Amino acid sequence: MQRLLFLCLSILLLFTACTSLFFYPQTRLVRTPTQLGIAYENVYFMAADGVRLHAWWLPASIEKVQGTVLFLHGNAENISTHVKSVAWLPGKGFNVFLFDYRGYGLSQGTPHLKGLHLDVEAALTIVISRLGASSKLIVFGQSLGASLAITSLSTSAHKKLVNALVIDSAFSSYREITREKLANFWLTWAFQWPFSLSVNNTYRPLKEIARLAPIPILIIHGTADKIIPVHHAQRLYAAASEPKQLWLIPNQAHIQSLSRANVQQRLLEFYLNLEINSIHPNSEF
Repeated sequence: MQRLLFLCLSILLLFTACTSLFFYPQTRLVRTPTQLGIAYENVYFMAADGVRLHAWWLPASIEKVQGTVLFLHGNAENISTHVKSVAWLPGKGFNVFLFDYRGYGLSQGTPHLKGLHLDVEAALTIVISRLGASSKLIVFGQSLGASLAITSLSTSAHKKLVNALVIDSAFSSYREITREKLANFWLTWAFQWPFSLSVNNTYRPLKEIARLAPIPILIIHGTADKIIPVHHAQRLYAAASEPKQLWLIPNQAHIQSLSRANVQQRLLEFYLNLEINSIHPNSEF
């Protein structure tokens, strides 16, 4: 009984950290794009509060550049473990800019929500400075990065320069996903409401997504996602303004939808068709 009480108290203390539990950074880079056969450039830049950030610029590897993708990764590890999500794009004519939030990889600082929003805005500024006169800019986020993309773009000074937003496996609310995770474990079930209410919900994707119009929004989510349930995608889609699409990918787990060749190909078509403002209808796979 004493051990059980100690475990419960430990869990209670753990969740007083609340929002910080969304961040699981890794500072060591486990690979470089060179090891994947991709050319790259190290880029260092500053957030508005003076934090030095690190990124990789992957230039398109074919002569005709189709556009540029700003990639926002999930809450764990760093760009070296997430690069495979976008490593296929340079060969299709797209530049890719992927960066580490503060506290991740070679980026300085400690992660917190307000700071990560400053990081996204700084990354947008750098990417826009590298765009050609007729180049498209697509923001692509996965998991935490997808939710950050929504709330960052909604107030960004650069919002009008973004041609599309692709969000893969996003959650609709920090508070809601915290409550759901607490509810999944019998020891924390009773604490789901008090602790979820203490989570910083200032940056709420569900509230902000409608403000992104008229940016085309593509929401991708695997129906077998046990990390962020698919209803988060459905709620985000319902709250978003047109033009919007929802791709629910059967039997795919968290951020695994693009491992399917047909989904990857369809996403490429979505990117390419942005030039002529052609939007596919909602799709079943």
